[in-house]
Amino acid sequence: MRGHFITLEGIEGAGKTTQRTAVADWLRAAGLTVLVTREPGGSEIAERIRSLLLDPANTGMHPDTELLLMFAARAEHLRRRILPALAAGTWVVCDRFTDATYAYQGGGRGVPMARIAALEQLVQGERRPDLTLLLDLPAAVGLARARGRSAPDRFESEQIQFFERVRDAYCKRAAAEPGRFRRIDAAREPATVAADSLAAVAAYLTQVRAGPGAQGADR
Repeated sequence: MRGHFITLEGIEGAGKTTQRTAVADWLRAAGLTVLVTREPGGSEIAERIRSLLLDPANTGMHPDTELLLMFAARAEHLRRRILPALAAGTWVVCDRFTDATYAYQGGGRGVPMARIAALEQLVQGERRPDLTLLLDLPAAVGLARARGRSAPDRFESEQIQFFERVRDAYCKRAAAEPGRFRRIDAAREPATVAADSLAAVAAYLTQVRAGPGAQGADR
């Protein structure tokens, strides 16, 4: 079986890290080899870029600079970790990927979507996630959770209107690609969210094991 690529998306406070762990543990229990990773970051150079992007001291960063740094980190992450893992038959579970760029830099910052799409094609070619869990919740709820756990990073310091635009962009992407996205209400208790997340992953794994005719064309 080839490796498959699962991503978790959502605004701050949605519980992506918690659900990423639950998904990875479930896949391992199902007998699969799993790589758990995150964006921005996931490889040595990409993690250094992450530090630049999240540092609250870096205020006033131009949206194009932010966009290019995101894709620079992604290029390293893909080639150093994600693509080799998938080629080896490993399942990759990633906290955020390019949908986050469309949501944060596109929806949040107002960068033209066509500009993001051009960089997506340059860096990724045809590689896209196989399954994306969108952990969705109101911006006010997510921000309250995020700001209650630690000092805010550069993104978490944005105003609520920014996150409302981000959430809206995520929801539009989910509506446009229902075959890939599973939208999950993340405002509930983590155990309930996990049950829905794992049900979506279980359904996808069943589809994969049923064979190519059931799951459609590989991405």
